[in-house]
Amino acid sequence: MTDTLQIDIHQIEKSRIDSVDFDNLVFGRSFADHMLMVDFKDGEWQTPQILPYGPISYSPAMMSLHYGQAIFEGMKAYKNAAGEILVFRPEENWKRLNKSAVRMCIPEIPEDIFMEGLSQLLRLDAEWIPAKEGCSMYIRPFMFSTDEYVGVSPSKTYKFMIFNCPVGSYYSKPLRVRVETQYIRAAHGGVGFSKNAGNYGGSLYPTKLAMDAGYDQIIWTDAATHTFVEEAGTMNLLFVIDGALVTAPTGDTILDGITRKSVLQVAKEWRMKIEERQLSVQELVEGIKAGKVTEAFGAGTAAVIAPIATIGFEGVDYQLPERAEDAFSKRVFEEINDTRLGKKADTRGWVMKI
Repeated sequence: MTDTLQIDIHQIEKSRIDSVDFDNLVFGRSFADHMLMVDFKDGEWQTPQILPYGPISYSPAMMSLHYGQAIFEGMKAYKNAAGEILVFRPEENWKRLNKSAVRMCIPEIPEDIFMEGLSQLLRLDAEWIPAKEGCSMYIRPFMFSTDEYVGVSPSKTYKFMIFNCPVGSYYSKPLRVRVETQYIRAAHGGVGFSKNAGNYGGSLYPTKLAMDAGYDQIIWTDAATHTFVEEAGTMNLLFVIDGALVTAPTGDTILDGITRKSVLQVAKEWRMKIEERQLSVQELVEGIKAGKVTEAFGAGTAAVIAPIATIGFEGVDYQLPERAEDAFSKRVFEEINDTRLGKKADTRGWVMKI
């Protein structure tokens, strides 16, 4: 990464920060003063700009609106006790965004544009980063095609942007989830591993049906047989079964989650038995009934660690045990949280200080 990248900065005349109630933040509804924007045209990325946050104007024929060449990432920034800005594992988000880009025929974003653009944007909007416990700055990098052309082919022009949202907690209580056995999220050979807009658009209807039935999210199962657990809504899934940490292996149907990766690394350091394997819904249900499944939780950037209280399957709700004080999911959350907030030494090289 270079610190000599030229970025044209156009600062807002008057901040909007006083219009935001930082004591009652709703996730993804408030937006900081500035945004990063850079165009790809004539085969190369142009000079990045930082502009006041606001609407952007495009033709109705813009290709991303019709053919779905749109990808994104989600990451978070925090302030430590000294008021310094800390970002959790941003290089992993940059790598994963480019992995999605390759799959969706979008040009990869250079590391200096991503990292230096992010750093300068956060410095400019530093006052927007909440210092309150449980709050953070959610960062949304994304790319999309911009050609005006109604034809099924890759665009020749693209835009990369980043904007920021001060946020509170994503989930406020343990979750009720339902196993999905009709609709699918991803199939082998598809785009399930990438963070593209279509993956999430396709998930909305089955998730709505589950919410209408009183659940918070759904557990996706494999597309071919609906036999094996894959992931849940916006999160990877992990379980503690007979003292071992069990999670589905990542592949082309499951997102390679950065929080998941962090949880597994901590578990390995703690010498916990880890099983990255297929877990059948039947094994999960029988394990809950027999008391072998002691914890179930989701892991993702927005929620970080989201404990699961109830799993619904074929009309029956199965209750997970109440989380003990020494539960793995509670301890690993504290480990990751204390590291990203600078409360303990970053011995793993996870935190970028701005």
